[in-house]
Amino acid sequence: MGDEERLARIALTRVIEPGDERGGRWLRELGARELLCRLIGPESASVTLPGATERRLTGYRLRAADADPERDLAAIGALGGRFLCPGDAEWPTQLDDLGDARPLGLYVRGVADLRRWALRSVAVVGARACTAYGAHMATTLGSALAERGWVVVSGAAYGIDAAAHHGALAAHGATVAVLACGVDRAYPAGHQVLIARIAEQGLVIGELPPGVHPTPGRFVLRNRVIAALTRGTVVVEAEYRSGSLVTARAALRLGRYTMGVPGPVTSGLSAGVHELLRGEGTVVTDADEITELVGEIGALAPERRGPVLPRDLLEPASTRILDALPARGAVAPGRLARLTGTAYDETLGRLYELHALGFVERHGDGWQLAARTPIRRSAPEGGF
Repeated sequence: MGDEERLARIALTRVIEPGDERGGRWLRELGARELLCRLIGPESASVTLPGATERRLTGYRLRAADADPERDLAAIGALGGRFLCPGDAEWPTQLDDLGDARPLGLYVRGVADLRRWALRSVAVVGARACTAYGAHMATTLGSALAERGWVVVSGAAYGIDAAAHHGALAAHGATVAVLACGVDRAYPAGHQVLIARIAEQGLVIGELPPGVHPTPGRFVLRNRVIAALTRGTVVVEAEYRSGSLVTARAALRLGRYTMGVPGPVTSGLSAGVHELLRGEGTVVTDADEITELVGEIGALAPERRGPVLPRDLLEPASTRILDALPARGAVAPGRLARLTGTAYDETLGRLYELHALGFVERHGDGWQLAARTPIRRSAPEGGF
């Protein structure tokens, strides 16, 4: 992309709000230079754009007149950052899936290559006012994903976002913060140190030019970038009305993997996640299950099963004889043979084997369960 087109896109980041599909359509049809000329050129007062009211055009013209792209470029450069445009080698092409809602460009702080990082990234998002359980899960997931070479993407907000970033940073891994304001601003203010650390160890990105403050609408629209940028989105705690669910639904629309970490059914902070899981979301409980979904073919999570107990290692014939022994009292081997349908000699042999393993004891001519067997037999369902 030429310098003039790039500068025009930078100027338009002060004119067109993130996610404005009408503005994106104008940009696609006219190009950045031509669109900017129509807003600030000598004939701009008489120019119309499809679908724009005169009132809206007046607002665009006022914003465009105040735009100074070279100043914004210098400001991001002073932070050691850069401005990325579609078509740049570092541009994450998965953002193109947003169509006309695609960002005009991205302001980036950090030295890593955004395009390469985005190819192996997972979003971890959730409630700001999270519980200790939610914070623990987000931290654990962020750390474990980073240890497995995955980039953890979130929004640097309080709660789950911060926990996911902290987890990745603690593992000396890669993390990306997507802001709803200028990347030179720390929002929330209490995360100034965190955002600075992310910029040093990872990447801080945003659509808005330096100095711009966030608004509620910009937070919602920021979430579409998180969803499009990553291979999948994991929601850790969310109420029914939650920006995290906006991210998850955007991921669903874009064909990305959408996952949720279940929580207590009595918690309102789990209600939104459970509703997501009742639909097209997938239950995940650890990083292995996440990477099984978003990773390469063959990256399977380990098989989940309980501990192997001594009784599990017995042969079926020995297990039948053990099951036939009463909870109390001794039984003659002949009666056990009849109860289990096993030959007398084999029954006796199995009893001696079970005795050697500590399952049974001999009392005179009878056999009974050992006082302390390796595994006690539970009562059958419904009781005796």
